[in-house]
Amino acid sequence: MHRDAMLRQLGYSPNEALLSQLKKIEDNTIGYGKIQKHIMDLHDHLKIDNSYVALSNTNDYFKIKIESPSAEIAAQAHEKISHFSDKFKVKITQLEKKDTYYIIGFEH
Repeated sequence: MHRDAMLRQLGYSPNEALLSQLKKIEDNTIGYGKIQKHIMDLHDHLKIDNSYVALSNTNDYFKIKIESPSAEIAAQAHEKISHFSDKFKVKITQLEKKDTYYIIGFEH
């Protein structure tokens, strides 16, 4: 997927800064080519739970943010993230005491 299309699908308006940030994230994400489509699928599946995949402003990783209005919906989002990680062998890390994860990359 072209970077412009990826940014648009994530809800961004592509510009040089975002394209550069996305390139850094791609380079930093282990096995990015193997999991790119799955990251976008996860983003689409999380929308109904008021959650999403985004570019992290603090680290060169994709961030998964859960902003669900209820604990039940948030639990569904956490389950989808866990399923994504297990099924596609994607290493993720959750920030301590937050509903935020980073996608580290493909686990061999």
